Amino acid sequence: MLKGTFNYTPPAALGGSARDYRYPRGADLQGRIEGFYKWQNLRRQHGLWPFSRSTDEGPQAVTAARDDAGGCFRGVNFASEDYLNLGSHPALKALAHEVIEQFGLHSAGSAAVMGATPYSVQLERVVADFLGAAEAVLFPNGWAAAYGAIKGLARPTDHVVLDAFAHAALKEGAAAATKNVYLFRHNSLEDCRGWLQKVRAQDPQNGILLVTESLFSMESDTPDLRALQALCDEFDATLLVDVSQDLGATGPGGRGALGAQGMVGTVDLVVGSFSKAFGSNGGFVACRSREVKEYLRFFSPTCAHSSTLSPLQAATVMKAFEIIDGPEGDALRARLMGNVESLRRQLLDAGFELYGEPSGVVCIKIGAEGLARLVARRLPEAGLVATLAEFPAVPKNKARLRLQVMAEHSEENLRDAVAALTAAFAAGSEEFEWLDSEREKLRVNG
Repeated sequence: MLKGTFNYTPPAALGGSARDYRYPRGADLQGRIEGFYKWQNLRRQHGLWPFSRSTDEGPQAVTAARDDAGGCFRGVNFASEDYLNLGSHPALKALAHEVIEQFGLHSAGSAAVMGATPYSVQLERVVADFLGAAEAVLFPNGWAAAYGAIKGLARPTDHVVLDAFAHAALKEGAAAATKNVYLFRHNSLEDCRGWLQKVRAQDPQNGILLVTESLFSMESDTPDLRALQALCDEFDATLLVDVSQDLGATGPGGRGALGAQGMVGTVDLVVGSFSKAFGSNGGFVACRSREVKEYLRFFSPTCAHSSTLSPLQAATVMKAFEIIDGPEGDALRARLMGNVESLRRQLLDAGFELYGEPSGVVCIKIGAEGLARLVARRLPEAGLVATLAEFPAVPKNKARLRLQVMAEHSEENLRDAVAALTAAFAAGSEEFEWLDSEREKLRVNG
């Protein structure tokens, strides 16, 4: 039931966060982590653990899915990252069969020790040309590319200055590379300049890597890339931009914010993933020189010590680039953005507040983690598959629901999603208020 009589939910299931269990203490490395599972399982028992789900039918516009306890539900799918639906494109599937027959399934080695295939070698050239870069090097996934680019280039005496909302892969790479890590306020050029100025004044000898994203997936906003590159030029720093969320899906010719801001071929280092608009897995770093490419190939641990993309992945990603860079790509992006604008308009009309600007990610403001969990609990029953984002993935008490839009979504799918969100939010809010009143009664009555 979306609304009606409520069962009492333990406060512990509505409170706490994964951050509470990030640094457990004790000599028993395995035993000390039991607290996380206890908290997680309490949420699971009360239908408040919306993570670790699987799909029974792939990332279609409407799909059957299972929670991590095996329970099945069906709904409109706004939880997949296949923005252009290339993961199920007939041309990519046909090519996959051909490549399997020719090369099998596995690259069987890193690019440094004969794991490369004609497809992966050619794909590096395709990526570089698409981004106006001199060279590109492949990584097994986007996380490995983001982490590996920073860990491969920065050394303990260097400095990394990151946007405070940068992806965990970027922050982890920085932390692994050096202790000299500084976070500037999200999209604040003034704060960024302050850090660069301070670091360069104190250390004129070592490198500075400035790190940001072209589209922040929890905020749906974009930095001023030209201004950031100018700051790097001023303070002798290197700019790294992670384009995983918007490359292929938005911007002129699918170049995302880089294309929209006229920065294709201008940024020092471009990091990205094939898991969003390109219908596959894998990642890359595009760079200005062959020297940087070869250094990353051998000194970036996630490249040098990982098997490279399978021939199947490399070949289908190349086909995806061909589609994205042509008329069909333009048409798919137009459909995607039409869906984005329609969904945002309907959500605003229904009284929801949204983050950021139109992109393939539509984030809905909820607020308190407890309320967000109660709303998310009702979404499967209402026929919607969506993602809950809560602290520490987003700031505390700024929980949100994240909808990832696809070109294949129909207008009916959009209407169904808004109706499901409206019903779930109303019922979740009612229960949240009821629980507050029940806790107050318990407090008053001792």
